Amino acid sequence: RMVHINENYRKLAGSYLFSEIARRVEGFKAANPEADIIRLGIGDVTRPLPEAVIEAMHKAVSEMESPETFRGYDPEQGYDFLIEKIIETDYAANGIHLDIDEVFVSDGSKCDTANIREIFGLGNRIAVTDPVYPVYVDSNVMAGRSGTLGKDGRWSDITYLPCVSENGFIPKLPDSPVDMIYLCYPNNPTGTTLSSGELKKWVDYAKANRAIILFDAAYEAFICEDDIPHSIYEIEGAKDVAIEFRSLSKTAGFTGTRCAFTVVPKEVKAYTEDGRPVELNKLWNRRQTTKFNGVPYIIQKGAEAVYTPEGQRQAREIIRYYMDNAKAIRECLCSLGFEVYGGINAPYVWVKVPQGMDSWGFFDKLLNDFHIVGTPGSGFGPAGEGYFRLTAFATKENTARAIERFQRIDFYSFQG
Repeated sequence: RMVHINENYRKLAGSYLFSEIARRVEGFKAANPEADIIRLGIGDVTRPLPEAVIEAMHKAVSEMESPETFRGYDPEQGYDFLIEKIIETDYAANGIHLDIDEVFVSDGSKCDTANIREIFGLGNRIAVTDPVYPVYVDSNVMAGRSGTLGKDGRWSDITYLPCVSENGFIPKLPDSPVDMIYLCYPNNPTGTTLSSGELKKWVDYAKANRAIILFDAAYEAFICEDDIPHSIYEIEGAKDVAIEFRSLSKTAGFTGTRCAFTVVPKEVKAYTEDGRPVELNKLWNRRQTTKFNGVPYIIQKGAEAVYTPEGQRQAREIIRYYMDNAKAIRECLCSLGFEVYGGINAPYVWVKVPQGMDSWGFFDKLLNDFHIVGTPGSGFGPAGEGYFRLTAFATKENTARAIERFQRIDFYSFQG
């Protein structure tokens, strides 16, 4: 006898997309130690936490020194004081009713969107928009739900929904039935959005096919246009078929502090093999109480402060800072003749690469010649080939310096 590995891990690429980017950048830095590199690749933030958050966390730390206010294990689902603020501010204010036990506080939407697949059977077929945040696909590969990888870069048991300029980045409903549908809007990586009418099509599809929508709304706070829904639950019937993920990572600078939440309405159900409905809320609660020990009290007190009037104002200032960067990048690249998408309701700018180049070739050219780091579109899926993602999360100063470098270059003179 011998211990065996999970063979599904061997199907994965040698490294995660952003690990590969880091590897290439570190190799370039080692060979060019004097290079001044500007990073517009990974979606990490650069602005500090809001002042209201810092004050709340300091107070919470002080509470830990007294027996009367010390906190030990946290509720796996999150503290009521935070959940109540989430419901009041993010949902009730938009006419959406949620019970307190339908919101689960966590340490990140990346974790939740990867872990949610545990409560679903392996026989379910998933659908993903293409390009797509890699975690949705990779976590299902790890689970054994993906089939085999074809030469075209697509997994045999995953349904891909291309989102490219030719279809306005609007995914088409599947031609054949699927069970689990991953939607991320505002979208990472393309920065595009779906209207209420387009989302209604997906809700209706899910209801008709007894499917589940896994809706990643991590970037909803960046929406500035009035006709774009902030939550899928704004769509009639969505609470019957959708689970929603949200995060404070980009909204309030919590990438290193870690706080997010997942909404699992009691109405949303999946089915046993003999067709009996089961509340997914109960299954997710069981999963979390078994495998998760909760977000620290200090962090949750900081998150609660985001929902105070002062915290909301300060978070909006942070978002405005990043969206000013996005606007500057978008306008610069448009003026240079690029096809540019996103950057209006999301902190990502999605760019078509120069003719004759592929996504990784464009990455290498930017890094080697201009010392700018972005993200190759092909890293997000086959339909991402020929595109490139730039983020607005750099400092305003570094964004301006990157724009100066862009303006000195005629990218369309490049040849792959």
